[in-house]
Amino acid sequence: MFEKLHVAARQVNTVVVGKDRQVRLALACLLAGGHLLIDDVPGVGKTTLAHALALTLGLKFNRVQFTSDLLPADVAGISVYEREKNAFVFHPGPIFTQVLLADEINRATPKTQSGLLEAMEERQVTVDGVTRALPEPFFVIATQNPSHQVGTFPLPESQLDRFLMCLSLGYPDPAAERALLLGDDRRAMLKSIQPVMRPEELLEAQRALRRIHASPKLVDYLQSLAQASRSGQLFAEGLSPRAALALLQAARAWAALEGRDHVLPEDIQTLLVPVCAHRLRPLKSAHGMAMASRELVLQLQKSVPV
Repeated sequence: MFEKLHVAARQVNTVVVGKDRQVRLALACLLAGGHLLIDDVPGVGKTTLAHALALTLGLKFNRVQFTSDLLPADVAGISVYEREKNAFVFHPGPIFTQVLLADEINRATPKTQSGLLEAMEERQVTVDGVTRALPEPFFVIATQNPSHQVGTFPLPESQLDRFLMCLSLGYPDPAAERALLLGDDRRAMLKSIQPVMRPEELLEAQRALRRIHASPKLVDYLQSLAQASRSGQLFAEGLSPRAALALLQAARAWAALEGRDHVLPEDIQTLLVPVCAHRLRPLKSAHGMAMASRELVLQLQKSVPV
């Protein structure tokens, strides 16, 4: 069942050129049932990657452009009084979908950002005291611009912790950029994408991750990494138990994409930065500078023996 994900990766790579590793990480994130944050400058293909993933996996897709005047009700929905029915009728917002693209999420106010917390954690939305379940599977793929750009609000730690992974696409290499310049329009290519999976197949693949074996020795290594992050030498706060669980689940997904039925220490090391860097704040940095800890995470990895 994991073979179709390799086909999905190849198809996405025809649209997002020169980003094989990032596409593979994004698929591992969705396979693990997590949410994805793509952090980079405008114009490098963040939105295109999110749209291509949704179309390739056959998932219903909604896009919300986050702005400073966006309200939580604009995302979750609102109850409107209808005279004909003499009652309030709930009108679902764009969050009632399988893939929600929260474009430029850090341009919305903290109040609107926090409106996603329940949906991302419990897969449900509560409006006017009524709790409504979201479709399955449910993923949030959010993009954000660098925090130094005008009109951005830093994501709080509680919001960052809801994202299983954070990726950065970066500028394309010269060969990939030339292919973009001489190739077809990316938006036109999105229209030609055909699903290679059904939502039911993706859910089945997610359930199958439980059969990917993680040995006690490997769990010891993961715990050592978590404990080392909490020592207070590198980071203001260490990795939470939820972060450790996320790292293990992501490593299982990566092992499955590699065609293995067991997790290796190399899988943990491969996923350590994408899963943990955005959750950790350097000890001596200003508040909200969690995204600057990539090098420190690599230092953490080197300090813990396998």
